[in-house]
Amino acid sequence: MALLPRLLLVALLLVAVTGEADAGGAGHGQARYDRVFSFGDSLTDTGNSAILPVTAGGPFTNPPYGQTHFGRPNGRASDGRLVIDFIVESLGLPPPTPYLAGKTAVDFLHGANFAVGGATALDPAFLQSRGITSFVPVSLSNQTSWFNGVLQLLDSTGNGQRKIMASSLLYLGEIGFNDYSFVAVFGNGTVGLAQSLVPHIVGAIRSVLTDAIGVGARTMVVAGMIPMGCEPELLALLPGGAGDYYDRASGCIARFNQLAQLHNRALKRMLCQLRRDHPGAAIHYADLYRLIAAVVSSPRKYGAACHSLSSLQLIRMPSVSVLTNVWFFLARIACVSVAGFGDMPLAACCGGGGGPYNFNFTFFCGTPAAIACADPSESVSWDGIHYTEAANRFVAHAILRGL
Repeated sequence: MALLPRLLLVALLLVAVTGEADAGGAGHGQARYDRVFSFGDSLTDTGNSAILPVTAGGPFTNPPYGQTHFGRPNGRASDGRLVIDFIVESLGLPPPTPYLAGKTAVDFLHGANFAVGGATALDPAFLQSRGITSFVPVSLSNQTSWFNGVLQLLDSTGNGQRKIMASSLLYLGEIGFNDYSFVAVFGNGTVGLAQSLVPHIVGAIRSVLTDAIGVGARTMVVAGMIPMGCEPELLALLPGGAGDYYDRASGCIARFNQLAQLHNRALKRMLCQLRRDHPGAAIHYADLYRLIAAVVSSPRKYGAACHSLSSLQLIRMPSVSVLTNVWFFLARIACVSVAGFGDMPLAACCGGGGGPYNFNFTFFCGTPAAIACADPSESVSWDGIHYTEAANRFVAHAILRGL
């Protein structure tokens, strides 16, 4: 591995994060952040599931979770850091406190992470009305209530809260996968009911954002849906036959990827409308689908790993178009060249069961019968449901600097 000759200053948010901010809106000049508030499910959860009674003591609290970076389980469903960890590190901030681990204002001075593994976008009661059972009683409405409670702890006045949010970054990680997957797995792979949830899930995401804007949020990053059909869990549990069940290029389940794309189109339309309604807010879309799908289709192609980030600033610069402005992340990044991901991007690194997906709940990662692969950095999927630190690093840095 050869170190690149010099540290690079790269323009970020050009490709993987897209969003227009009105030229008359907030954010002129440089913007520094004092804290991060994050929402989502297990792809963003940094410790809440380890505390919530219904999920505490789950497999993710056992080795080999956390082995790559922390050397022990650390409340994250991965072998190491998550996308949110890399983003926070790039801002030079301490990690936001998992909401359930904090009690006082001091605990949340650098923000809060409200994401919970297994969380749904929609309330359990709504899902139950559609015949869908959720297993973790936390939805986006719960996370929004927690967010408002933390703001009250930090400052009980409206003006004080707006000042706090003006210097905060809000990250809304992928959410909705659990809503859709419960339908897919327990509905024997049908997607009709799942498709009917799209406007409701996008509406729940909009409610979080409008609530945050109402209390002064000015900069938000909203992650899209991942390519669901490329998840080893779904591939193993819902095998198909001939025809167009699988995408020929990737080997993923086509109908679930189409569902994810339907979600993302609706999400992007909503974000466009939200920008028009709130021109003073900078709302960016993080295209997780494109990033993960690219790695799955060409795993050896993507191997540039950036191991340290510092002095990241968010500034606004003129784009090529005179009609819009583009937000750029500029970061000092030290990069090394690596071989890329391995040749089995659809197989779980940790688990068991063998075959092309190496996924079986009997051998789920963190259980006594599970075995982890020798080098997680060559894998996209850590346990068949969540990503490796290497994949999370790739996604985070692509979000920040473009492909």
